[in-house]
Amino acid sequence: MTGQRAAREPYTTRFETEVTSVDGRDVWLETSYFYGESGGQPADRGTIGGIEVADVRYEDGEHVHVLAEEPSFRVGKRVLCSIDWSFRMYCMRAHTASHVLYGAGRRLLEDLGYGGFDISEEKVRVDLETSTEIDDETLLELDTLVNRVVWESRPVTWDDIPVTDARERDDIAFNEATEEGAFQKGRLRIVTIGSEDDNGTANGLVRRDGGSSDPWDVAACGGTHVRNTREVGPVTVLGRSNPGKGLTRVELAVGPRAIDRRETEKRVALSSRRALGVSLEDVGDELARLDDERDELAAEVRSLRRELVETDLERAESFERDGLEWVATTVSEVDVNEAGEIASAVAGDVADVIVMAGGAESPYAVVAADGSCSAEAVIDDLTDEFGGGGGGSVALAKAGGFDATPAEIVASLTE
Repeated sequence: MTGQRAAREPYTTRFETEVTSVDGRDVWLETSYFYGESGGQPADRGTIGGIEVADVRYEDGEHVHVLAEEPSFRVGKRVLCSIDWSFRMYCMRAHTASHVLYGAGRRLLEDLGYGGFDISEEKVRVDLETSTEIDDETLLELDTLVNRVVWESRPVTWDDIPVTDARERDDIAFNEATEEGAFQKGRLRIVTIGSEDDNGTANGLVRRDGGSSDPWDVAACGGTHVRNTREVGPVTVLGRSNPGKGLTRVELAVGPRAIDRRETEKRVALSSRRALGVSLEDVGDELARLDDERDELAAEVRSLRRELVETDLERAESFERDGLEWVATTVSEVDVNEAGEIASAVAGDVADVIVMAGGAESPYAVVAADGSCSAEAVIDDLTDEFGGGGGGSVALAKAGGFDATPAEIVASLTE
């Protein structure tokens, strides 16, 4: 089982062993407690014989330790190995946090499956296969459950069982494609985060799982973990994304980065409270009220703007072209879609053909006709003259990307 000593004894960070092979910067050891990159967890850092370890990988089930420089020691030499405890512990905390998150997901999400995970120095990502939409409210629930389980000081244990037994148990979460390191010689390594009852205390918290004595999470895993959830420390769920069909990626931070994120969120919350002049508990309601008010004002502005444009069209001087009455004018603060709606509404009442040109930075034109001519044909004439592109129907057509200003477009029709 890849990295089994590191996984079995994750708190071992100093050991002495014999060098069994050396090939340039690649070194093989008789015994190794280094964890090699596997299953989303990065390789351990540290030193062998005082030389920095740049990488640890697995080849044919053996550790290959890649040093930062070629060593002076030779085969048969006993060397002192030291694993970077700070980074090892970070990975243990982060990996355990991912299991706690998955356990929370089991209680909140439907049809949950495991899609993989990854630890980086900045954050941890867990890919979940679920039919449940993970919205902001669900993220908050996941964050609360994760930190609750950390606070409850639940035991974390690891063992291996026959693979055949594991396949018959619905409570074990594993994905053979992502957890290759958990398998060895017909046995499967499982990591269990115990129930709250295992610790004999509820720590003064209301139990969200109805008092069940079932383990919080049982999963196949070949990584390193802490012995108790309290060692995970502060955790903050950062957000979500969609890395692929049927997957939702949940990202979290552990340790100092989680604290930094909490500080940022706290500052934003307190700043919002001061700006809105309400209590922290009422910030959400006040923001919702302001959002509704903004939408109402925006709708009112659109309505007034539309009335103004329609009034301008009614007052515009019409002209005759091809035996039809035309009105052509420039407009501002109206996008091409809104202009199309307005032109369609007044075509036939104000004039047979309505032409509106706008968009100072990216000029556009809208043509609406009452059926006496083709709006699309007018647009084709404009694009032939000024470039750009567009199209539409007999009744309404639009185009953009002109090599001309809106005023020049209108002038070309009235000349």
